[in-house]
Amino acid sequence: MNEELMSKIKADLTEWTIQNELLVKEFVFSTFQDAIHFVNAVAKIADEADHHPDIFISYNKVKILLITHDLGEISEKDYALAKEIKSLEV
Repeated sequence: MNEELMSKIKADLTEWTIQNELLVKEFVFSTFQDAIHFVNAVAKIADEADHHPDIFISYNKVKILLITHDLGEISEKDYALAKEIKSLEV
């Protein structure tokens, strides 16, 4: 990942972390149903972007992992999708 992208991530996605070369965030909701609604919203924007995250659901928690698999690293696609996901937060 280049320095410019790293700077943008640090500035705009402060609640996201980089773990094992993945862009990661865990979301916590009040109920399982709220978590599922969120995942469905993420799925819609991911399909529109043709860029699909790894998503893990555990009751009211949703963990999103982003990487551009064909590059083997975090790219602008991941940054853009993370920003879209951030816009879903209430």
